[in-house]
Amino acid sequence: MTILHVTSVGLLFYLQHCGGINCLAVLKSSGPGGSDYLFTGSRDGTLKRWVLGEDVSTCSATFESHVDWVNDAVLTGGDTLVSCSSDTTVKIWNCLSDGKCTRTLRQHSDYVTCLAAAEFNSNIVASGGLGGEVFIWDLEAALAPLSKSNDSAEDDGAASVNGLVSSLTNTSMRPIGSSNNISLLATQSQGYTPISAKGHKESVYALATNDRGTLLVSGGTEKVVRVWDPRTGSKNMKLRGHTDNIRTLLLDSTGRFCLSGSSDSMIRLWDLGQQRCVHSYAVHTDSVWALASTPAFSHVYSGGRDSSLYMTDLETRESVLLCTKEHPISRLVLHDNSIWVATTDSSVDRWPSEAHNPVKVFQRGGSFLAGNLSFSRAKASLEGSAPVPVYREPSFSIPGTPALVQHEILNNRRHVLTKDTTGSVKLWEITKGMVIENYGKVSFNKKKEELFEMVSIPAWYTVDTRLGSLSVHLETPQCFSAEMYSTDLNITGKPEDDKVNLARETLNGLLSHWLTKRRQKFGSQASANGEIPSGKDTSTRTFALSRIEGDGTGENDHVVYPPFEFSAASPPSIVTEGSQGGPWRKKITDLDGTEDEKVFPWWLLDCVSHNRLPPRENTKCSFYLHPCEGSTVQILTQGKLSAPRILRIHKVVNYVIEKMVLDKPLDGTNADGAFAPGITGGQISHPAVGGDGSFWSGLKSRQKLKPSIEILCNNQASLCYLGNLVCSKNLV
Repeated sequence: MTILHVTSVGLLFYLQHCGGINCLAVLKSSGPGGSDYLFTGSRDGTLKRWVLGEDVSTCSATFESHVDWVNDAVLTGGDTLVSCSSDTTVKIWNCLSDGKCTRTLRQHSDYVTCLAAAEFNSNIVASGGLGGEVFIWDLEAALAPLSKSNDSAEDDGAASVNGLVSSLTNTSMRPIGSSNNISLLATQSQGYTPISAKGHKESVYALATNDRGTLLVSGGTEKVVRVWDPRTGSKNMKLRGHTDNIRTLLLDSTGRFCLSGSSDSMIRLWDLGQQRCVHSYAVHTDSVWALASTPAFSHVYSGGRDSSLYMTDLETRESVLLCTKEHPISRLVLHDNSIWVATTDSSVDRWPSEAHNPVKVFQRGGSFLAGNLSFSRAKASLEGSAPVPVYREPSFSIPGTPALVQHEILNNRRHVLTKDTTGSVKLWEITKGMVIENYGKVSFNKKKEELFEMVSIPAWYTVDTRLGSLSVHLETPQCFSAEMYSTDLNITGKPEDDKVNLARETLNGLLSHWLTKRRQKFGSQASANGEIPSGKDTSTRTFALSRIEGDGTGENDHVVYPPFEFSAASPPSIVTEGSQGGPWRKKITDLDGTEDEKVFPWWLLDCVSHNRLPPRENTKCSFYLHPCEGSTVQILTQGKLSAPRILRIHKVVNYVIEKMVLDKPLDGTNADGAFAPGITGGQISHPAVGGDGSFWSGLKSRQKLKPSIEILCNNQASLCYLGNLVCSKNLV
């Protein structure tokens, strides 16, 4: 069944990243008085645009459409941002817009890990991924208007290219955190098809191109650098020398020299004209993940898993340690005489680089000659001769918010306990998508024990923190299995014994903005009868709806109760898919009411617009009442009792009191001991209370008895509910 993901985060999520930074790009101002921009892509699944001042930065836009890690991003053509993700897509954005995706390219079969763009040929972008595929995209052709059928299939209002468009209504969507390796879901459409550079047998982790886009290099787990003609996708050469995965590549402007960084801790300089390695630089003690060069390609900046940033003179081999970080360095980008450094942490730092005059850095001392064997730097580090960093503190930082790294769903199934990278422990209320308690830096396990409750509520969702935030996964029909009484949710204005389906009310709260917008757009067409305007044949949906049960009401008033209200100031995002296109992601406040069954799963629309839930397989639970061990209480019944899936324990207590104290037949049970009439029309009867209150009046007349009744299940006192329990025998 199709899954809905709800990413619950705080307001800081939209102003700061909450996951490691995987990519950086700088856009220089086009005129005097303008601002420079820094673009960051994160493991939280978003990109952000930062307006850069002298010593200040402001997040001016969040680009939200990817549903998994953003792995790389490049700028091309002055106003175009291209990004790739572990969700297998490449997305195109207007980088100066408010964050709307203009096109989604679906050609890769696995995680897309890297991109390359030509500085002087804004039409060419290459992408590579774990499937061993390398595609060269002509952006002008990719952005050309598509047919109406294709255009309607895009996930967030933008067009989708290459037509992995198929009906996924009755299939399962891959959860965010699951292993990838997705096969193509449909035959290719008549849309644009990129050039494929075929040759890699394993994963691709690095790409680079020269300024004119006439040369492309790639590297990955095969430990070789492959050189391609991007105009045809043909192979030019293959360069061997590294002994481990190639993680990063650079080409000079002419395309003659190539720099490569590898998990073997080495940096190599290749002369493509001679087709050989001309220099090796051993400056790191672990994997090299990021490279950046001076404009003249005379010096290289490098960072990686050893959390160190080095600058190396490519000709003299002189190297200097610029700074050390607390986390591995994932990406570098030069900006005037500074360098932006991204790490697996959620913050970004700017350090002095002296890119226009690197000699200044070497004049400060502390330089050394880079060796040409990988163990030389490791040996020097072990002998205590590690270099001293030139800079101790960055000149400027853009902070992030700590990522969540641990979580526990509590027994009440409404609260989740989390711990972030700083050790701070917080309590979340899932049905409102917000933190309700911040315990600070305390023991996660001890707090979990303190919050333990002896309650039994069905598991109606799952949770992960892969994106650094709290992602809640709802899958039909399991998500509709949990109910609570309105009185236990403190909902006023409803009978205390009204049952509330937690998933249905949560979805009503999430999509209240969407429903309001939809009614404004379609008026009577989107009225309370739940009909959804659609230009498509609905025979398939009609068949699906025939398998759906209602809740006994004629229409849905769409009242959002306080326990299910989501904040508009810090709205969560939803990740889902409909009958066409792939998975998509949006903040709930960005939904405009036009979304229908093409982008929403049918069961979601049935719940919110039709107020219908999937059928329930077992609406009754059975149990026995026996005297507690050592008790002299008489056996109340020899038969099996049955009740709705949840039953407030006081009703069982009332039944016991009536049998023991009043010693008269129970009006609320059938001859076989069933608590009747169960669920009818969404209302639950009081099995031990007459409509005229005769039970309580009879009980008051015998208050001198003051019976004390305790119901136990598995030797534990039942305080609230009976039902959804694993035990089959209850003790009195």
